Amino acid sequence: MGSGAPMVAWIAFQSNKFRVTKGEPSSYNGAGKSIRQFCGNCGTPLFFFNEDFLPGIVDIQTVTLDDPDAFAPEAHVQVAERRKWMQGVEDLPAFERFPGG
Repeated sequence: MGSGAPMVAWIAFQSNKFRVTKGEPSSYNGAGKSIRQFCGNCGTPLFFFNEDFLPGIVDIQTVTLDDPDAFAPEAHVQVAERRKWMQGVEDLPAFERFPGG
């Protein structure tokens, strides 16, 4: 469930209890049973399904939720390709927006 980003926060729910209540996401099936759904207007990734690896599960990118802070992360998953520079990244300077601005 790649994203091209070094880290993405996902939340997993039972797919049989999941439904889209507004709009119609676009879908992409790269291979096998891996289905990615995204906003057809802006391209924002939304949902991920893969019955081979995550049977009965839908992964949702937490930043797309109405309240992204409602669910705190509980684990790191798929760390096999974690970037070496991520170790200690929480100790780097942090800026509300851009440095110097």
